[in-house]
Amino acid sequence: MGADMSADAPHRVGRLLIVLGDQLDAQAAAFDGFDAGRDTVWMAEVAEESTHVWSAKPRIVLFLAAMRHFAEALRNAGRPLRYTRLDAPGNRGTLAAQLQADIEDLRPAGLVLTAPGDWRVLQAIKAVAAAAGLPLDLREDRHFFGTVRHFAAHARAHGGALRLEVFYREQRQRHGILMEPDDPAQALGGRWNFDTENRRPFPASGPVALPSPLRFSPDAITREVIALVETRFADHPGETAAFDWPVNRAQALQALDDFIAHRLPNFGPHQDAMWPGRPWLWHAQLSAALNLKLLDPREVVAAAVKAHADGRAPLPSVEGFVRQILGWREYVRGVYWTQMPGYQDLNVLDAHEPLPAWYWTGDTDMACLRDAIGQTLRHGYAHHIQRLMVTGLFAQLLGVEPVQVHAWYLSVYVDAVEWVEMPNTLGMSQYADGGLMGSKPYVASGRYIERMSPACKSCRYRPAESVGDDACPFTTLYWDFLLRHRALLAGHPRLEHQLRSADRLDAQQRAAIKQRSAAIRRGELGQGADQPPAEPELPW
Repeated sequence: MGADMSADAPHRVGRLLIVLGDQLDAQAAAFDGFDAGRDTVWMAEVAEESTHVWSAKPRIVLFLAAMRHFAEALRNAGRPLRYTRLDAPGNRGTLAAQLQADIEDLRPAGLVLTAPGDWRVLQAIKAVAAAAGLPLDLREDRHFFGTVRHFAAHARAHGGALRLEVFYREQRQRHGILMEPDDPAQALGGRWNFDTENRRPFPASGPVALPSPLRFSPDAITREVIALVETRFADHPGETAAFDWPVNRAQALQALDDFIAHRLPNFGPHQDAMWPGRPWLWHAQLSAALNLKLLDPREVVAAAVKAHADGRAPLPSVEGFVRQILGWREYVRGVYWTQMPGYQDLNVLDAHEPLPAWYWTGDTDMACLRDAIGQTLRHGYAHHIQRLMVTGLFAQLLGVEPVQVHAWYLSVYVDAVEWVEMPNTLGMSQYADGGLMGSKPYVASGRYIERMSPACKSCRYRPAESVGDDACPFTTLYWDFLLRHRALLAGHPRLEHQLRSADRLDAQQRAAIKQRSAAIRRGELGQGADQPPAEPELPW
């Protein structure tokens, strides 16, 4: 059986195989040619990965617990391992410093690394390798359907004009997924997507016969991590009491099977709908396991496609689910790696407002935001419409600086790894890239939330009103957004109707909207009933 290599005495190893916290896959490219007689796996828990953004407790617990379970699996497989725990004496605190210290101790002949999901981490490891004079064997991440080079070639072929729909159709054809058996160029069922069937609100009575996802009670390893996080990161946001995410491959496979059997059949029709107090609905909640590499996207897509082939799930639900993995997930990765490092600094809308402090507490009198943020802090989870059209929409309409919105999303969601979170936030949610990621700013008034959720019924604000004491801040800020960015958005074909509606506002209405929007930005509206929460002391 393998064991952690002691740091008490110097060692000489062949290659040091670096495994990061989001690379928990024993079949990753870095393991190709692994020689247990000479090579050593290197893993480290360091405070920097929880403090470079103010990470919430559920996210920290998931990463550390999953890393420790993976380390245990490596030991059981007989693979030599140098593993540094967060609470180990002498822990250097950063990946770079810990790696440098262990290189000095182990004196490896070289380093091996599967391409990471974070530009910052890649640069840090490259710098350590260069300083130590060691070759770094950087290998392709086989976890995805395609490579970054493939995406770059796709972008060049289309003159740099990136559109998900075009990419997604090419992916379907290239991989033969949901295509007609007798015509591989034709989408199964004669349609590429089923958005019209997949964007329905719940009936007034709400979701019925809703099965709860399979949950996983923390074992001894995870309970130890929870205790550590509650002590070491006591001042961080979020809660650990409800933590029950899958933290190893066996649990991730169980979660996949449970979704396919019990929720995929009804996933499609209401995938954009929201219901207060019901965070899971019909969603898969597999993104965290996918992003930690506990699941392979191929097996996830194959399971969904098989469910349709076996008559256990309708095509609209399966297509909507497959689109998120085969299309959107691959697309955002391509955008991230072809556009970094400049992408993180984009701010086309020139937004510079601070993120409201209540994003860290949920203490707001806007019912939809209170519900979405509250469940986020409890579970580290909110589904895609809550992220795009509630928390993200409000930040965009308010004019929050994009990098602050990005830091919040990276901090609070258990599935947040920068390659997937940053383009979704800066591009899709905040339109900071000017349309590179999404075809338009996804802006709407409170009427959209009213249609997709009953939250407005219990809220003090009225989504149909833009001015006055009862006006919904979303609606006020929506019109303010269109007026402020009228020149920039002029001529956009997908915003023509919205801009024409804004143009019909008279001078008195515009002045009232501007005045109320300024009050919202000053924090005079939307706070909780009590004193507004103090601005948290953030590490950045």
